[in-house]
Amino acid sequence: MRKSNRLFVCFLIICITVSGFLSKVIAQDQMPARPSLTKSLKTVKPMREMTWMADTISLPQLFFPSAFKKTGRNEVIDSIALFIPIFERLRQVHAGISEDTVRIVHIGDSHVRGHIYPQTTGTLLKEAFGAISYTDMGVNGATCLTFTHPDRIADIVALKPELLILSFGTNESHSRRYNANVHYNQMDELIKLLRDRLPEVPILLTTPPGSYESFRQRRRKRTYSINPRTATATETIRRYAKDHHLLVWDMYDVVGGRERACLNWTEAQLMRPDHVHYLPEGYVLQGNLLYQALIQAYNDYVTR
Repeated sequence: MRKSNRLFVCFLIICITVSGFLSKVIAQDQMPARPSLTKSLKTVKPMREMTWMADTISLPQLFFPSAFKKTGRNEVIDSIALFIPIFERLRQVHAGISEDTVRIVHIGDSHVRGHIYPQTTGTLLKEAFGAISYTDMGVNGATCLTFTHPDRIADIVALKPELLILSFGTNESHSRRYNANVHYNQMDELIKLLRDRLPEVPILLTTPPGSYESFRQRRRKRTYSINPRTATATETIRRYAKDHHLLVWDMYDVVGGRERACLNWTEAQLMRPDHVHYLPEGYVLQGNLLYQALIQAYNDYVTR
């Protein structure tokens, strides 16, 4: 063999050797061996795709009694999406992703103390979502200041609410010396105490349903007239919610507002003789209205 041919063969051997060495150094993983055609492969389960099927809650139409006229739009006013944390929790529970109970606390005056109004809302929410804890804490004759006592604040905090609903305004407006600024400051005192202990919890304010004030002249039968201060108290609650970025559900407007709220309740024969409190059917309607407003807001969120 010529010298030039021997040199070429040597060079070729060196190239092959170096190439094999580099392939071992550079390669990260070896190619998997081809499986034998006679060996059966294990069945691989398909990956489950996370879906939000059936996210919305079916909401049957709610009909007012035939006596109700000029009712308002039933909605929760939430201009800065404060409901998002609670709605995400409800969404996970509804989809079966989370089994943790969602805790809602509803505090207020005698309308809440009677239990029918809040428990109607709570029962419907449990039926819709399942893992819901809905606790009501009402005090007869209560105003916002009633719940500023440290023990009551501690009781609320101990329940670890993820949504807090406050229903006041009836008793504030029954004082003939009602002052909107005083009412505003009383709300502020309560909200600050709650915010200090529950800084991340969404707060929903509700307005009163409407009531009458009574008069009795000497030797005459007691008479009743629409309490004109309810409308002012309602506006104060809405103004406070707007100023402090809170949720608000205006029940007073939903059931007819200044013009028709009280007339609607009385003409439908849903008020008690004291013209302040309601028959069970009236409180059931209020609970249904609050539930409908909450679910409509939830459905709007999950379909946005």
